[in-house]
Amino acid sequence: MIRTNNLRKLYTTEEVETTALNNINLEVKSGEFVAIMGPSGCGKSTLLNLLGLLDNPSDGEYFFIDQEVSKFSERQRANTRKANIGFVFQSFNLIDELTVYENVELPLFYLGVATGERKKRVGEVLEHMQIMHRKNHFPQQLSGGQQQRVAVARALVAKPKLILADEPTGNLDSAHGDEVMKMLTDLNETGTTIVMVTHSPSYAEFAHRIVHLFDGHVVTENFKEKVRI
Repeated sequence: MIRTNNLRKLYTTEEVETTALNNINLEVKSGEFVAIMGPSGCGKSTLLNLLGLLDNPSDGEYFFIDQEVSKFSERQRANTRKANIGFVFQSFNLIDELTVYENVELPLFYLGVATGERKKRVGEVLEHMQIMHRKNHFPQQLSGGQQQRVAVARALVAKPKLILADEPTGNLDSAHGDEVMKMLTDLNETGTTIVMVTHSPSYAEFAHRIVHLFDGHVVTENFKEKVRI
C-alpha cells in the first residue's frame, strides 16, 4: 500500500535550512499495523503528514496504492486523501459547534454522498463505536475517551483503506488509552491498514512492526507479536 524511496523533507528560511526527513525508505503492506517511534523533533509527525498527503516531500518518491504521488497538486492530494485515508489526532480535532452526529457525517458531505447513504453510514459507525447514545451531544459535553471514539468514527465513516493516527492516546488517561488501542487493534483485524505515531512503548507493542526514527532517519525496525487488552 505504501512505499517510499529516499523520501526527504526540507524546511528553508532566510537564515537556515532544516532537514526534517532524510532518505526515508519505508514499506507498509495492506493490512499491516505499523507504529512509528522516536524522540520529539525526529520527524515522526512530518512523515505522517507526507504519508497522509497533507504535504509533498522535497525529494524522493512516494507510491500510494501503486501510484507515484510525491508530485501531486493540492487538488490531487485532497481527492486521494478523501477517498482513501482517515486521520485520528491527539487533540481529537472535532468541531465544537457540530454535534457528534454532524462531526462524523462531515467527511461524507465532502465526498458528495447522498443523504440516505450518509444517514446509514453514520448510524452504522456510531453503533460500532458504541457512541450512538451521544449523537446529539456536542464535543465539550463528552469525556476525552468519548471524544476520541467520535474521532475514530469520523475517520472510519468513509471506509478508508488507511488510518493514520498521530499520538491517538496522548491526551487520555491509561484506561481510555487502552480503550482506543483496543479499537485500533479491532479495526486492523478487520483489514484496515494502520500507521500510528506514538511515544508509548507499551502501545507500540500492539503493532506488527515498530519503526524507530532519529534525526530524520529510520534507524531500526522491529517486528512484534501484537498484544491484546
